Amino acid sequence: MLKNYSSVTEFYLLGFPGSKELHSVLFATFFFFYSVTLIGNMVIILTVCVDKRLQSPMYFFLGHLSVLEILITSVAVPLMLWGLLLPGMQAVSLSVCCVQLYLYLSLGTSELLLIGAMAVDRYVAVCNPLRYTSIMNSHTCLWVVIVSWVFGFLFQIWPAYATFHLTFCKSNVLDHFYCDRGQLLKLSCDNSLFTEFILFLMAVFIIVGSMIPTIVSYTYIVSTILKIPTASGRRKAFSTCASHFTFVVIGYGSCLFLFVKPKQTQAAEYNRVASLMVLVVNPFLNPFIFTLRNDKFIEAFRNVMKRCYQLLKD
Repeated sequence: MLKNYSSVTEFYLLGFPGSKELHSVLFATFFFFYSVTLIGNMVIILTVCVDKRLQSPMYFFLGHLSVLEILITSVAVPLMLWGLLLPGMQAVSLSVCCVQLYLYLSLGTSELLLIGAMAVDRYVAVCNPLRYTSIMNSHTCLWVVIVSWVFGFLFQIWPAYATFHLTFCKSNVLDHFYCDRGQLLKLSCDNSLFTEFILFLMAVFIIVGSMIPTIVSYTYIVSTILKIPTASGRRKAFSTCASHFTFVVIGYGSCLFLFVKPKQTQAAEYNRVASLMVLVVNPFLNPFIFTLRNDKFIEAFRNVMKRCYQLLKD
């Protein structure tokens, strides 16, 4: 137990409850998910960079989304996997905990902004195709990506600072597999209600704020698609945004459960499941959602593989 703030130099992560055998099963499962996440998203990045047919705003954003997915899952999953191999609790220094939380929040914010931008891109492509190339030009796309990255990292400076500026005196044991903000607030002996309320408002601003252009964009998209006279035309139009819409539903659903709640110190079991969705499941599904039914990407990937084979053969 900790008596004052100055004595807090490290935290102990409880990780997952259960036997050693269960931990071995969890390690194998999460290691598989993490490996597929890295390989799948790296394949997307490589294919988008190499194949000239994928040099469009949609795939430009998808490449950056894949980079964010790799970074987000890498912030916490390797530490989680290491914890599953260790007996007992896992020690994490205060500085590592602070950096992990900041990166997790910043990368997540940038991803939400990028998802919103991708929804607007789909709206322009479906509802205003004649002006698509002039509106979504390379200059616009580059600035959208830069703003998403920079804003995400700037916006989360205060939340990370406010969290670790609290006095931790109740314990230094976190009932989680990473430095979760809700569990950190539980350990504070300060009156953190005002801080929690501000953090709640900031989460609402980011998540709901990025949801508004997404909802508006897809309202117009659906309305436009329904006006297309032929069934084949409707299917073709819907196929251009179906993968992104699926990712939006899964991604926003997980974030709403995890962050948009007035009381940040929610049950550890609830936080663990929601965190696994954001950190493990969503990045794992991303390559499949965006590529399995995308004939253009599959063809581009085959060409990249052929090119790599020829280079190795020569």
